[in-house]
Amino acid sequence: MKIGVPKEIKNNENRVGMTPAGVYELVKNNHTVFVQKDAGFGSGFFDQDYKDVGAIVLDTIEEVYASASMIVKVKEPITEEYPLIKSHHVVFTYFHFASSEPLTRAMLNSESVCIAYETVEDEDGSLPLLTPMSEVAGRMAIQQGAKYLEKPIKGRGVLLGGVPGVPPGKVLVLGAGTVGIQAAKMAAGLGAHVTIMDINMKQLRYVNDVMPNHVVTEFSSEFNIRKRIQDHDLIIGGVLIKGAKAPKLITRDMLKAMRPGTVVVDVAVDQGGCIETTKATTHENPTYIIDDVVHYCVANMPGAVPYTSTLALTNVTLPYVLRLANQGWELACAKDKSLRKGLNIVKGKIVYEEIAEAFNWSVDAM
Repeated sequence: MKIGVPKEIKNNENRVGMTPAGVYELVKNNHTVFVQKDAGFGSGFFDQDYKDVGAIVLDTIEEVYASASMIVKVKEPITEEYPLIKSHHVVFTYFHFASSEPLTRAMLNSESVCIAYETVEDEDGSLPLLTPMSEVAGRMAIQQGAKYLEKPIKGRGVLLGGVPGVPPGKVLVLGAGTVGIQAAKMAAGLGAHVTIMDINMKQLRYVNDVMPNHVVTEFSSEFNIRKRIQDHDLIIGGVLIKGAKAPKLITRDMLKAMRPGTVVVDVAVDQGGCIETTKATTHENPTYIIDDVVHYCVANMPGAVPYTSTLALTNVTLPYVLRLANQGWELACAKDKSLRKGLNIVKGKIVYEEIAEAFNWSVDAM
């Protein structure tokens, strides 16, 4: 198979879809890999590294798409890439279709095969290709939140860990999944007081068992959320519904109950966000303020730490890439139930029901 690895062109996205080690494995399996010039530079991998393991380095993104039958990326294609994707392409990347109707329509019109990292699902319900980036984003949420609590950036002026004689800051985490647990772990490590909410009591029991005593669990309800946002300094949105839009747990009117300088970090932004006032931002312009509440809603948070993120992501994607390349997408998806759940759009038809539901479309009609 001919596999293309384009350079990511989303704002400040420095990750790359494949490391030289991954290319080595594909070439060893008699596949041809085309890597765009400087595609790995932001992650610390250079063109010569790819050439040394047998990749063909091409100058432009157009050449990569034209040469390859399978595209391996990190982030969803953006507008400039839509015309490059053709009916013979299999595109393997994060898509998050439910949050973007234009992207969904563009991929339907391309009649390509779109396999989304975020909906590949193991038998136990876990999401093996989303997990490492959720781990990175959850940890980064606290790192970024702590920074934006500083007064020069319009935050409350709170040091999360406090100091002797001064209480620590308070962190509210919505969602006790991978993002929430990693955020709680980081916040607890800084010495903050952490409240983590979820509707899954089994998950809350697990958190209660593994976290230190200054991480408390609470059942998630609108009443409880409204109460907690009044005195918490940093609020992390870490809610995920597989393949679908995130529920709005914090509405616009709730902002007025928060203290001026409260910081919200909505990690669910890729799925539309779990805060009503969320709008996607970039690493270049990461924040905005509504009702004196600082919003950090960067849609590709792990892109800020690309070396760590690229290695973490490609550790888990490579086995699936090899399967797709060795067997072809149809046989690979037929033999692997986990990979089959990654199929979102196939030849102009939505095959993942939650995407159609996000836009009130009929799956059959598509």
